[in-house]
Amino acid sequence: MSYQIKEAFYTLQGEGFHSGRPAIFCRFTQCNLWTGREIDRAQAVCQFCDTDFIGTDGQNGGRFDTPSALVNHLLTLWPQTAAAKPFIVLTGGEPLLQVDQQLIDALHQRNFEIALETNGTKTPPKGIDWICVSPKANAPWLLTEGDELKLVFPQPNLMPEDIAYTSHFKYCYLQPMDGVNTTNNTRLAVEYCLNNPSWQLSLQTHKILGID
Repeated sequence: MSYQIKEAFYTLQGEGFHSGRPAIFCRFTQCNLWTGREIDRAQAVCQFCDTDFIGTDGQNGGRFDTPSALVNHLLTLWPQTAAAKPFIVLTGGEPLLQVDQQLIDALHQRNFEIALETNGTKTPPKGIDWICVSPKANAPWLLTEGDELKLVFPQPNLMPEDIAYTSHFKYCYLQPMDGVNTTNNTRLAVEYCLNNPSWQLSLQTHKILGID
């Protein structure tokens, strides 16, 4: 299987449990909830995505015909003098349309710690070190357990009180939906977390800091 990568870059994780941690981000093309084209947004299952995942023309993007070719490429992005083992975030789009057991095994063979960000509509390969599920309203939710649950808030058809799986995750985050209503959405998320302390607030700190 070949892997189509929109972009790959070294930065700080901006969201959730690992916020502030240096990481390689590997963004896979394709998603099963939206084509990525603005013309299709109104008919998409997920209509609020703010990510460009079309094509392979982004920073360090490309097509890689083998797991080892992709892993070798990603290793060049980690500081060569770092004592810490490389930490990678597999994201998208929806990475589980492409991520397979062979890639996970190849990453572990090169000592990567692997985090995955997924919409929860696909079953992941074995051995992923950290799984963050960000479910979307009106989409089938198959992956109902993991390390981190990150709910973009508010989604009228998927509110925190509608979720029966919170006990299946170590950490549960509300992340204010970005856009024209960000300020109000953040206020509502703060209020919800204060009234429901099993939820924590996740902010997109990379946007606040102005980094990738």
